[in-house]
Amino acid sequence: MEFDDVNENDVADTAIDNPAIENAVTQILNAVGEDPQREGLQFTPRRVARMYHELLGGYTMDSDAIINGALFNVKYDEMVLVRDIEFYSLCEHHMLPFMGRVHVAYIPDGKVLGLSKIPRIVEMYSRRLQVQERMTRQVADFLRDLLKPQGVAVVVEAMHLCSMMRGVKKHDARMTTSAMHGAFRANLATRQEFLANISRGSSPLQI
Repeated sequence: MEFDDVNENDVADTAIDNPAIENAVTQILNAVGEDPQREGLQFTPRRVARMYHELLGGYTMDSDAIINGALFNVKYDEMVLVRDIEFYSLCEHHMLPFMGRVHVAYIPDGKVLGLSKIPRIVEMYSRRLQVQERMTRQVADFLRDLLKPQGVAVVVEAMHLCSMMRGVKKHDARMTTSAMHGAFRANLATRQEFLANISRGSSPLQI
């Protein structure tokens, strides 16, 4: 049986300590009464270690490389909205996944950002051990500082496996967080326009 989930070149430049994670996973398997050497678990510690390179890749993402000069001088002062950006993250409290979608809007003040960069920014912050509230604020603050716009708004809707699989075990519970800057915070009509746009035609979150 061979292990080929991840190419060595894909993980070589990150700061994650593979041997330490593999050792920790082996200890967990022993602690729950499993046999780390049985066929189905033989490569599990290695798979888990490599998985974290992907799930926690946001720690090593370079924001300058993500933007890569995709800032453009444009005379446009109406709302720019990117909605339904899918994301996956790990809750820092139990290291269980939470996932959902992010809606991002800003009102330019002379500069706009390339469309593909906003989902990349979301990924940079979601691919970390996180809480939803912090992630929401980080995306909003990053765009505010980068673009110096008239306003920024971010809404995140997510399902948390830490409350669906354990604890209260409420499968249909959803969490919504928001962060507003500038015009979206100060102007009720602007905020309502944004909220109306993201609710129009949206489908329920599913897993």
